[in-house]
Amino acid sequence: MTDRRTFLRMAIMGTAGLLVAGCDKISQSSWGPKVLGKAQGLNRRVQALLSPSSAMAKEYTEADISPTFHPNGTTMPDTPEYQALMANNFRDYKLKVTGLVTKPGEFSIDDLKKLDNRTQITRHDCVEGWSAIGKWQGTQLSALLDHVGVDPKARFVVFHCLDNMDEDTPYYESVDIREARHPQTLLAFDLNDKPLPVSNGAPLRLRVGRQLGYKQAKYIGSIELVDTFAKIGSGNGGYWEDQGYEWYAGI
Repeated sequence: MTDRRTFLRMAIMGTAGLLVAGCDKISQSSWGPKVLGKAQGLNRRVQALLSPSSAMAKEYTEADISPTFHPNGTTMPDTPEYQALMANNFRDYKLKVTGLVTKPGEFSIDDLKKLDNRTQITRHDCVEGWSAIGKWQGTQLSALLDHVGVDPKARFVVFHCLDNMDEDTPYYESVDIREARHPQTLLAFDLNDKPLPVSNGAPLRLRVGRQLGYKQAKYIGSIELVDTFAKIGSGNGGYWEDQGYEWYAGI
């Protein structure tokens, strides 16, 4: 069984890699969107089989922590909202939670710490080919979801970020409710026993230990619970997914 699982995982990851590598040409064709859409559906079903909700990312010891944790993606958001928060050392920061929840609200970092505060040492794997091990302190996303109350119709948690990828296109990402409730899914505010550096996503970022780096949304401004992606971005669940990347980026 283990050999069959390993083979299937490698086959799916290989197919996903080919899709990402050729996504630009495929997406520009008349038939491409249909092919990519079907591949995405297959990817989600297979990943659900190979990565059940009980599967855990490997955790490490302090001796394994990388001497340098390189930033990925944006390193200095230039939006007026973020610049104003940074100028005040993020003292005015509040995470907004909206959408399909019973009690929408706003939460400071201290508010999040009161809900839950835990530490884990996991590896960050970037789609560009590098990896680093870091010690993350944060709040389990499941604790926040329990606090606000999730509507049964909600299927996805969307993270709206304070950095723009294009002139007026904010970064966004998403996970499904199952991944959001995974015990290793954190809203992280510290890295290696210090507040998150700006380049690594201050004041709050997502840590999903079982997926690739582009899923780890940085500079989170708000969280929205939805039942569909249809009215968000291009409807694929994330900025890079709108460019053709896989929505489930399992490691």
